[in-house]
Amino acid sequence: MGETRVAPGTSSSDHHHGESETAIYVVSGHPEFVYAEESGGEPREKRVKAGPGDYVYVPPYVAHREENPDPDEEAVVVIARSTQEPVVVNLQSLFAADSESST
Repeated sequence: MGETRVAPGTSSSDHHHGESETAIYVVSGHPEFVYAEESGGEPREKRVKAGPGDYVYVPPYVAHREENPDPDEEAVVVIARSTQEPVVVNLQSLFAADSESST
């Protein structure tokens, strides 16, 4: 579990966290979480906008990215994972079937 600060106007790479479940609590700011979703057989992005006091759950192996579109305000979030290892598997895109690398 830990606190993370997301700088204004930034975005993570597309990734997933392997078998780890991730729970996020938004302390301040307005981060957005972008997921891959299929609708009518077509892949598209699903965007979840969050604000202070919101919780966001990311299931295992779900491709996503975090964004802070606000040009001036950082976002502060507390992240808890169900595994002890900080697994991050980077992807070419939200719709990539294979991982690019892991750290």
